[in-house]
Amino acid sequence: MPMQVTETRSEGLKREYKVVLPAGDLASRVENQLNEIRAKAQIKGFRPGKVPVAHLRRLYGRSIMAEVMQEAVNDANRKIVEDNALRLAGAPRIDLAKDEAELEKAFAAKADLSYVVALEVLPKIEVGSFDDVQVERLVADIPDSEIDDNVKKLAERNRPFTAKDGEVVAETGDKVTIDFVGKVGGEVFQGGSAEDVDLVLGSGSFIPGFEEQLVGLKPGEERTINVTFPETYGEASLAGKPAEFAVTLKAVAAPGELAIDDDFAKGIGFESLEKLREMLRASLDREASLLSRRKWKRELLDALDKKYTFDLPEELVTREFDAIWRQAEAELKASGRTLDDEGTTEEQERATYRKIAERRVRLGLALAEIGDSAGVKVSDEEVAQALYERARQYPGMEKQFVDFYRGNPERLAEIRGPLFEEKVIDYVLGQSKVADRHVSKDELVKLVEEAEKAAEEEAQKSLGPAA
Repeated sequence: MPMQVTETRSEGLKREYKVVLPAGDLASRVENQLNEIRAKAQIKGFRPGKVPVAHLRRLYGRSIMAEVMQEAVNDANRKIVEDNALRLAGAPRIDLAKDEAELEKAFAAKADLSYVVALEVLPKIEVGSFDDVQVERLVADIPDSEIDDNVKKLAERNRPFTAKDGEVVAETGDKVTIDFVGKVGGEVFQGGSAEDVDLVLGSGSFIPGFEEQLVGLKPGEERTINVTFPETYGEASLAGKPAEFAVTLKAVAAPGELAIDDDFAKGIGFESLEKLREMLRASLDREASLLSRRKWKRELLDALDKKYTFDLPEELVTREFDAIWRQAEAELKASGRTLDDEGTTEEQERATYRKIAERRVRLGLALAEIGDSAGVKVSDEEVAQALYERARQYPGMEKQFVDFYRGNPERLAEIRGPLFEEKVIDYVLGQSKVADRHVSKDELVKLVEEAEKAAEEEAQKSLGPAA
């Protein structure tokens, strides 16, 4: 008797099928495997190929039946998917009968194996056209004066310095070499001490107020400097706190002349000053383009999020939410803060991240469908290039990094996925109505920051007071 499959549920994206695998079919599969083993088995007391099947059944029957059942279930799942032309959103879930006696009978091939397979399918998405999608693309015009400023900054970083001899004191513009030990609340803090540090006074490289207090110091002299870390300091445990540094001045060097010419450019690896300027312009253009992309990409994704409405696979949303929630918990723990400190509750945060998860899943499915319908592909060469770019962030371990990713298909998909998404986004942009607006670099930065702040506020507002 052939396998029996009956659909028992079809609601939204959820499907359930009752499957009956005949005992005779399972027994036949077990018998075939036992005969294969019999032909090869070498068991003490029996000649090769002459081991009784009954003896092999006692030795291996139960483990073989487990393999047979798993294989039969996999075959049934494939048949259900193929016969019904389903696109699964996740792995099938198998619900076996809870009656252990019935299961044991099926395991002994004395009764049919009956179970329910629950599936969740991907929604059908009508891609349509993008004539209704409008995007403003900011284009930053980089003036020659900004190139000049960047050349000067580069020249300043490469300015020659000559050691001062005799009775000298440190002045603004000098390069000093110092040792220092920093304390907060009378205790030395991690990262607050160093030796033989070069610092150009007036460069603004250190905490505000630090460099000014070194002016007038002589080589060999010590001074205690009192400063306060900015409220926006990167290390939260130090932000806004007063600190004192015991500083020893070891050497003072005076700045040399700053010549901005072809010789200067050649000294830092360029053919000429013009080639250096070309590199800087290309770099600034690329930086502005990436900044602009942040704004128009969000607008484009917002438009697609509103454009497409379809049921979301619960499994995909839950999986995305769990990943976001784990990351949020880890970041909160690392900062040493609690939700109370942040002025929120777990219920509110879960509601926020649930909406984020739903948006990501909706956009992910929509972009995947758009890309497939448009024939968007990511070549192996593009993946390899992106992989090597990422590997460069780990100097000395590039080969291990590349080998690890190439040996893990799931990890490699983490690189291919974003490349595919960016290609699809560029494709949609090409099919949409795009209005370019020329702005200055400062305007670009301001507009991007304002747009991101407004988007964050709108996201919070959309949750409502009961979130």
